[in-house]
Amino acid sequence: QGVRGARVWARRGGRACEGASASPSPPPPPSSFSATASFRIASRRSLSTGVKLLVVDGYSKQGRDDLKAGGASEAGILYKRMLNTIIRKEISGGVDPTVDIVYPADEEVPLSVSALKSYHGVAWTGSSLTIYEDEPQVHRQIEFARKVFEAGTPQFGSCWALQVSVMSAGGTCGKNPRGREIGFSRKIMLTTEGMAHPMFQGKPPVFDAFTSHFDEASSLPVGASCLAGSWHTSIQACEVKYLNGTFWSIQYHPEYDLHELARLLYCRSPGLIEQGYFIDEADAKRYIETLELVHEDPGRKDLIWQLGLDSDILDEDIRQIEVSNWLRMILK
Repeated sequence: QGVRGARVWARRGGRACEGASASPSPPPPPSSFSATASFRIASRRSLSTGVKLLVVDGYSKQGRDDLKAGGASEAGILYKRMLNTIIRKEISGGVDPTVDIVYPADEEVPLSVSALKSYHGVAWTGSSLTIYEDEPQVHRQIEFARKVFEAGTPQFGSCWALQVSVMSAGGTCGKNPRGREIGFSRKIMLTTEGMAHPMFQGKPPVFDAFTSHFDEASSLPVGASCLAGSWHTSIQACEVKYLNGTFWSIQYHPEYDLHELARLLYCRSPGLIEQGYFIDEADAKRYIETLELVHEDPGRKDLIWQLGLDSDILDEDIRQIEVSNWLRMILK
């Protein structure tokens, strides 16, 4: 079904992406904008005192506590770990960056536009919140994204981040009519724009990725481009240009590995059983244990075959290439 659906999506030309700019949007930015201009602004921030990044953890305190109770990492810590690893390995010659974490779902972030300009980039995590709910913990995050856009500091993020990027610039999001997408997003396909975009340099044109979401971007704002999609979720990646900044975002989770996915499924297993993804607790336990076994022993060819996994999931360099490309762009 995934292959057939991906072909159907391709034949339709990513129709949801093409019509995205018809969405109503906030008042236009006060000046002209280009993505390269935004990255030039970022690159002028001095690297002489080291790399400085801000991670926005989109979870509420209750959401973070739920993850920890199930043995999963907090999203902000997981993102910080990924950024540190990539920068040490590929960019800074083993030197750790300064990575601050903020929690706007809990309280307003006390950072001015001027303070945000001191960061080389802002990275957003996922969240268990619902982007279109009329709640202060959601509104604070949308407003904070707009403030970062105003500062011109480049943004990147996963899942919730894509929805924040779209909503903050005037697009719309809603519940995915095809239902929950969890575990692995299959046959994500780059659009024509995506194949030419620097975020996907070195990425296969069709790939699988870790995922967990109910909602999706339903229309993109003016100044945005759809970079990837799939049969299940039409907008799997996008670039949003707004005010003085640019936001690269993906609906999937490069920060996950098989262990983190296993722990997330453990946390979500009651709902997954109710929704029919697992027959019962024993079924969920077997699947979760299989993920953990492959994580501990990547040589388990039998289990890798049963799970339908390939290097786009198992090879960290391929899985996280979008993050690496973003970091290279903002730090060059």
